[in-house]
Amino acid sequence: MKKLAIFASGAGSNAQKIIDHFRNHASVKIALIVTNKPGAGVLNIAVKEGIDTLNIEKERFFRGDAYVPDLQQKGISFIVLAGFLWKVPIALINAFPQAIVNIHPALLPKYGGKGMYGSFVHEAVVNAREKESGITIHYVDEHYDHGDNIFQAKCAVDPGDTPEMVAKKVQKLEHLHFPVVVEKLLLNETP
Repeated sequence: MKKLAIFASGAGSNAQKIIDHFRNHASVKIALIVTNKPGAGVLNIAVKEGIDTLNIEKERFFRGDAYVPDLQQKGISFIVLAGFLWKVPIALINAFPQAIVNIHPALLPKYGGKGMYGSFVHEAVVNAREKESGITIHYVDEHYDHGDNIFQAKCAVDPGDTPEMVAKKVQKLEHLHFPVVVEKLLLNETP
């Protein structure tokens, strides 16, 4: 049984889709929800789903052991970042090589990096008059939105689209593709 940890900072809509996808899976279990925000909505999902949680604090995450012993104790073998807004420290990356993935709400390398998350990404896409946007699922390295790309899906950005309209299109892609791509990675299949 492969045990996953989902790291999230917000409401947890992607986390919920991943939990739903793996609910009765024969070889994958969502074993832990990790958050850096004590009031994050994803914690309500964890309680409802009966999944253990871990609230992390900045000092230990960045200058301590990065919670690696806690994750190892839980038997975690793969980490999914689903709206987790902190940069992942090198200690965690080294402990889980090629086993941490993130989803970004744009077509990287465009509109990535520090400060480029959520509505900031969609505003930048609309302001640049892009004709398309989408999602990028990528491995995590020591830089924001920089690791090797695994999968991208695109959606049209139509004239007159607002950032909120683009966000809805992108979220549909996230919910449709993220759980499936994670499963393929875990089963050593090509996404």
